[in-house]
Parts: sequence; C-alpha cells; structure tokens
Amino acid sequence: MPTAASVGDRADETKQSGVGRPDMNKMQKECAAIRSSFREEDNTYRCRNVAKLLYMHMLGYPAHFGQLECLKLIASQKFTDKRIGYLGAMLLLDERQDVHLLMTNCIKNDLNHSTQYVQGLALCTLGCMGSSEMCRDLAGEVEKLLKTSNSYLRKKAALCAVHVIRKVPELMEMFLPATKNLLNEKNHGVLHTSVVLLTEMCERSPDMLAHFRKNEKLVPQLVRILKNLIMSGYSPEHDVSGISDPFLQVRILRLLRILGRNDDDSSEAMNDILAQVATNTETSKNVGNAILYETVLTIMDIKSESGLRVLAINILGRFLLNNDKNIRYVALTSLLKTVQTDHNAVQRHRSTIVDCLKDLDVSIKRRAMELSFALVNGNNIRGMMKELLYFLDSCEPEFKADCASGIFLAAEKYAPSKRWHIDTIMRVLTTAGSYVRDDAVPNLIQLITNSVEMHAYTVQKLYKAILGDYSQQPLVQVASWCMGEYGDLLVSGQCEEEEPIQVTEDEVLDVLESVLISNMTASVTRGYALTAIMKLSTRFACTVNRIKKVVSVYGSSIDVELQQRAVEYNALFKKYDHMRSALLERMPVMEKLTTNGPADVAQPNGEAEPVVLETKPPASGLQPTSQANDLLDLLGSNDITPVISTAPPHKLASAGGELLDLLGDLNPTGAPAPQVPHPPFLLDGLSSQPLFNDIAAGIPTVTAYSKNGLKIDFAFERSNTNPSITVITIQAANSTELDMTDFVFQAAVPKTFQLQLLSPSSSVIPAFNTGTLTQVIKVLNPQKQQLRMRIKLTYNHKGAAMQDLAEVNNFPPQSWQ
Repeated sequence: MPTAASVGDRADETKQSGVGRPDMNKMQKECAAIRSSFREEDNTYRCRNVAKLLYMHMLGYPAHFGQLECLKLIASQKFTDKRIGYLGAMLLLDERQDVHLLMTNCIKNDLNHSTQYVQGLALCTLGCMGSSEMCRDLAGEVEKLLKTSNSYLRKKAALCAVHVIRKVPELMEMFLPATKNLLNEKNHGVLHTSVVLLTEMCERSPDMLAHFRKNEKLVPQLVRILKNLIMSGYSPEHDVSGISDPFLQVRILRLLRILGRNDDDSSEAMNDILAQVATNTETSKNVGNAILYETVLTIMDIKSESGLRVLAINILGRFLLNNDKNIRYVALTSLLKTVQTDHNAVQRHRSTIVDCLKDLDVSIKRRAMELSFALVNGNNIRGMMKELLYFLDSCEPEFKADCASGIFLAAEKYAPSKRWHIDTIMRVLTTAGSYVRDDAVPNLIQLITNSVEMHAYTVQKLYKAILGDYSQQPLVQVASWCMGEYGDLLVSGQCEEEEPIQVTEDEVLDVLESVLISNMTASVTRGYALTAIMKLSTRFACTVNRIKKVVSVYGSSIDVELQQRAVEYNALFKKYDHMRSALLERMPVMEKLTTNGPADVAQPNGEAEPVVLETKPPASGLQPTSQANDLLDLLGSNDITPVISTAPPHKLASAGGELLDLLGDLNPTGAPAPQVPHPPFLLDGLSSQPLFNDIAAGIPTVTAYSKNGLKIDFAFERSNTNPSITVITIQAANSTELDMTDFVFQAAVPKTFQLQLLSPSSSVIPAFNTGTLTQVIKVLNPQKQQLRMRIKLTYNHKGAAMQDLAEVNNFPPQSWQ
C-alpha cells in the first residue's frame, strides 16, 4: 500500500495553494482513501488517517465516519494512538450519540493507568464530553484522583469534577471531603482549578454555600491566599505585566463575592483584603484594571463598609479617565448599576460622566446619557439640563427620542419653576420635536393651561418659535393650540416676563393659514390650526369675516377629518351663532388624572388607544390571572382593563401566553398580574335571543379573513330596542383536506366601543367545507363611529400550530350607523 501523506503535508498543500480550503475534489479523494484504509483495518496508518480526518473536520467537511476509529485508537496501548483517539472523541463525539457510551470502560481503565499522562487524557475527555451516564459511572475514579498528591492530576481532576457536578448535581456531596485540602496546595494550577470547583458548588447549592461559610471557614483561607499573591515578590512563572497570577486573583475575588453576599460575618472578614487589593494594584496595565474591576464588583455585591464602597466608586471614576474605550464603557455600566444605592458617591464624578457625552463612541454616549439622567436631582437640575440639552442639539438621531423622553421626565419631577419647565419643554420641541413621545403635546398643553400667569409669555414665545419654520410638528401643534386659546393676549401685548412684541390679528391668522397650506404640515397639525382659527373668532373682533371664509374653504377638503371639522364650524356660524362664544370659550384649568395603571398614551392621529374586552370562558376552566394583561397588547393598549378569554377549556392555559410571542408582555418580571375588579359589562344584562329578533334587513355579509383554506364571514344583526348594539355572527369554514383543531378566535376594538365574545359552537372546523364553526360577537357603539376590529386566529392544522393577525375595516355602514 502506498505511504499515506501526513497532516503536515496536507496543511502545506493548503498554504501553497493560496486558499483557505483545499479543492473539493481533492478532499473527496482523500476521504475515499481514508475510508478504504479504515475498511482494510490498516493499523499502521490508522492514527495518521484519523489525524487527517480531524483536520478535514476543522475545515468543515463531514468526518462522522471516523468515530469508531477513534474508539479503536483509545483502546490501543500506544500513547500516541490514545492521544489522537481522545482528541478525535472530543471533536467528533458528544452525548447525543450513543457511540460515546462504548468508550466508558476504556476511560475507566485509563483513569487507573500507571502513567499520569494517560490519566490526564482520560480526565480531559470526560470533562469535555462526558454524558450524565458516564459521569455517574466514573465519578468515583475522579474523586480518587482529586485526593492524589500528583498536582498534574489534581488540577485536571478538579476541572473534571466541575463537569460532573454540572451534569449530575446530586453527586456534589461525593467531592466535598476532597475539597478540604485543595486550598493548602502550593501549585497555582491546583489552586486555580480548586477555586473554580468551589465556586461551582457554592453557586449550585445553598447548603454547600452555608457549609463553606460556617464549617470550612473558607473565607479566611481565600483571604490568606489572596494576601500572599499581593505581597509575594516577583515570580517569573506566574507574573503577568508585573502582577502575580492575575487569573487566580480574579477567580478568588469572584468566589469571595459569592461567599460575602448577604452575609455580615463573611463580608467583614474580607473587607481589609479588598481594601488592600484596591489600593495596591497597579492600574497602568489592563491586567491590573481587570483585578480592580472584579474588586469593585465584589465590594458592591457584599455588605461592605461605606468607606470601601466610596473607594470602589472612585476606582470606577478613574476608569472614566482611561484612554481605553472598553474600560470607560465598563465603568459607566457599573456606575449605572450602583447609582441608586450610592448616589452621593457617584455624584462626585458627575463632571467626568457629562464629559463622556462628547465621546465619539456611540455605546459610551448611550451609557453616559443614561447615567446622567440617573444623577439628576433637585439640586443640579439646571446644570444637568443645560448639558443634556446641548447633547440633544448635537447627538445622532438614534439618541434624540430617548434623550427627549428623559428630559421630559426629569423636568416634570424636578422643575424649579413653571417658567423654567415650559422653556425646557419648548427647547426640546424646537430641537427634536420630530422625535418626542406622542404624549408630549397634551402634557405641555396641560402644563401651559395650569400656569395661568404664564399664558401671555408662553403664547408669545411659541409664536416667535414657529415663524417660518413648521418642521417640528409637535411644536407647531402646541403653538397653534395656544394661539387659538390665548390669541387675544398675544395681540394685546400683555407679556410681563419679557419685552412684548407688536402683533396684529391679521398677522396671527396669516401664521395659522400658512400652517394649513404648508406641505410640511401633518393632517393632525392642520386640525389644530383650523380649530385655533375657529377659536379666534371669539377672541378677535375685526377678522370674523376672514375666519368664516377660511373655514368655509376647508368644507370641501379631501382630508375627511379636516372637512368634518370645517362643516361643523360652518354650521356653528350659520345655525348656532348664538352659542358660539360659549362653546369656544377659554379652556378651564385641567386636572391631571391619575390612574392605577400606566397613563394613557395619545396617538399621533388624535385617536384614543384601543382596548380589548372579552366575555367569560366556559365554567369548566379558570382563567389565568396573567392572561388578562397579555391580551391588552393586542392593539397596544396601556390601560389595565379586565380581559376574559373565550378559548375552549383545553386551550385556557396557553391562549393568553401565545399573544406574548407576537405582541409583548405587559408583565415582564414574571410577577402575577394585578387583580382588577371586573366592572359590570354594559352588555351583560342582554341575552342573545330575545333582544335581537328585530333584524335590520339588507346588511350585507363581509368576508373578514380568507387565507390558507380558512374563510371567516361576518353576518350582522341590529336591535330595534337598542340601535347602538350590533350582533356579529362569525362563520368559519375550512376548504382544506384536513380538519382545523383547537381553533381560537380573539378580537379587539378601540376603547370607544365595548365588545363581548360569546362561546364558540366548537373548537374544530371540519374539512372540505362540510361544516362551519360559529361564534357570536356583541358590539356596543354608543357614538355611532365607524367600526374597526383587529382579530387574531390560532389553530392546529396538519400537525403544526398556526396563528395569524388581521384587521377588519370593511364593515358596511348599515352595521354601525
């Protein structure tokens, strides 16, 4: 047989070819030759062939056919064969393949081998890919090697024990006696792996943690080792950039953090050594910074003294001055975590943190911005807002929304005066009006309304702010509203806070009309401007005729919302002119409503957020509490409103949870949702039969959904006794060849409606249109608004779970007018 090429030869060929991967044909030929060699049971070149196969595996080619050959090499008596065999086992085998169980006996024999290097190979393999079954069978041998005096084997046995504990936690107590003398070892490799083993045991078992704290007195031993590392002289074997074994120091600090957490005695025992590490560690190299960072985390996590915590925060402050961006980012992140507990200590580094807002790195900018907002209080509000407003002017667009939101919240909480509050919000709207939250406009309007003494000053400032610039729509909306409410104060020049400007009635109307005709103006903003012009008909005396002409022009606008307003205002001029002054009088002082849940969020189009409300499930099952909150996200509602699902009994446990995947959870911490008392539903007193016998004839049926063989039609009924109630009967048909099972229909409507879902006729939709599933929906529409609905469908079909979301906007006018 020709001599097989070595792995080095193949690697040289790859380098000489100038490409990262050898030619596919060449690799296929090589694999074929290796297979032939394996079939011929060629023991001479088996080791070399497996080595080549591992090289191919690292290049991404399939090498599974060499698994059994690895087992044969492991069973060999030659060390060179065993080495390649164990390496191949670690690369090609894992616990998902039953083949790995065949080498359990070989590993057991090698763990008892007379040569330490063979024992080391077996320990490495077991610690790398040992399954739970192998770990149970071989844990005894690992425990024996953990007690041996050979440092080479002890360190490998300790790491193997870590893997055994992770796979079979109940075997943890087997290794407890062997851990008593591990920390007395002088070899740093054994010390390092021993600390890793002790850390794993403490993290996985509270009982072990308590045992090491009280019985083993582990903290004093770790303190002694750490002190020796700090005080020891230069050791070339362990020195890294002038620091003795930083890897061991970091591991010990992490274990001390676990032992000192929520324990006064352990924390007190390690306070001195932590202070010593924090003051004596060199900071000119990254090695020292890594140790200091772990020291800071340990100090912050245990019950340390206040002076020690200040020292830790000062270390983070020094990190902020480091030229390395990664160190600055780590410092900002750590300070952000500690600012709530050590606020005053972090405040001392406020100027350094604010300087980080000017950093070129966007990650550092974001962390600095978040930390800056966390540092804002009543004492520094003016200075911090000045810096943050400057940052808002110059920052990238992706920061503007979060920065504007943070400024709004801070100004509302710590504003020193109403004028300062109004000026700050107006500055934000002028700078980043397109990025502010949707509720910024109504909140500022409320603030202005409640600041009676600031009305003249505010309307004058807003008037000057929007002259010739309508790019910031929220600012234009607030300005239009204020000019409509307080236009008389603007014209009269009653501003006392600053020098008044001379403005005529026509000039005010010119600005509002230019807002109406500007291409930059949104539909909502035009509504604000038209309403403001209408209000000025009662504030201005000389321009009423001009206002009538403007309003009448928009009576034929293509914008339906604007047209509706103009038609109503025209009717007010013509038919109800005697009521106009009373209807358009100045708005009273607004009281801010407080709710038990999150505040309502206004939508950009002026519509209210939708809310979902469903009826009770069948009596055979109980509704999970958290499902009520899950359903609220169906249309994005933030109000905590009772929600009751209509899922069949066997789907109750999952119907609400499935909405989380698509729409997000309102209760991300996993805590139980708040118990909300169910108010009486407006339709609860209505039965489905007697009150809906009078059916409004001629309402056409609409197809609400048709996809993947599923078709859902809506049929409508109206009650003569209560025309505000519409009854919708859904009819679901299945044209595919298999039944659709576990069908769940869910619906949501805007909060101006009330919706009630009755129980469905079945949870199965028969195939081939041989039957239909029906379900009744009752909708209360007291304001006779156009009906809109969003539906969610969940069902199982052909062995797969299906779900889809759709909107229904094509309801016939007869169903809601």
